[in-house]
Amino acid sequence: MCEFFSCVSDGKGKIMYFDWELRKKILNKELDYEPDSHTSIADYFGYKGKKEDKLNKYEYNPLTKKFTIDQLNIKDDSKQVETFCNKLDFKTIIAPLIIKPIVNPLLGKPKKVTEKEIELLKQWASVWDSVRDSVRDSIWDSVRDSVGDSVWNSVWASVWDSVWDSVRDSIWDSVRASVWDSVWDSVRDSVRDSVRASVRASVWDSVWAYYSTFFNIRYEHDFSSCIKLWNSGFVPSFDGKTWRLHSGKDAKIVYEIKGLGK
Repeated sequence: MCEFFSCVSDGKGKIMYFDWELRKKILNKELDYEPDSHTSIADYFGYKGKKEDKLNKYEYNPLTKKFTIDQLNIKDDSKQVETFCNKLDFKTIIAPLIIKPIVNPLLGKPKKVTEKEIELLKQWASVWDSVRDSVRDSIWDSVRDSVGDSVWNSVWASVWDSVWDSVRDSIWDSVRASVWDSVWDSVRDSVRDSVRASVRASVWDSVWAYYSTFFNIRYEHDFSSCIKLWNSGFVPSFDGKTWRLHSGKDAKIVYEIKGLGK
């Protein structure tokens, strides 16, 4: 499966790909192509049918800088193409895309909570309570409509691989260790499952809120409070009764408050 960003070359220095102007036409159904399909790129630039076999095929992730040789059919020009990709201004490929380092908020020592973070947590709890069933869908729909499936998938996979497992697991371990260990065995399975699901959903939506920052797109809801917490080294979680802020490599609970949201 082709990923963003895909390109082909003729082995002689000619590199072909869909830029933003062409991608917009594809998104608007003016051109019947897939923006990161090697076959589509080859066809558009005149290498139809068997002529496609006279092209090299490459993929490059602008967030992770990972360069992949998909297929070498002619002279190996991979070094030249990789250098080209590293220097390419991706605003000319996906105008709304924001290229920046992926932040894992749970690194290093726990951060100190101030009134600023407490207020941001209250704001996020209010937003999340009103839109929690649509956070993922609203961001997903906005991004896919604006940049297409291949870009959506590539950026999401990059963020997911960088933060999801460590954020999800460490926060759950932190909540359970701090709150539930003393009574965990005596609590019914249904209660345990409900708490776990609530914590997971709240953290999942925090990741989605952060993901939205990689695109200069107007979203239906305001995720800025969660994003500010994330970039400051805090991840909020909610177990159905208590909101918490986690910080540091062990997702230490540095603040908690009851009575926010449902």
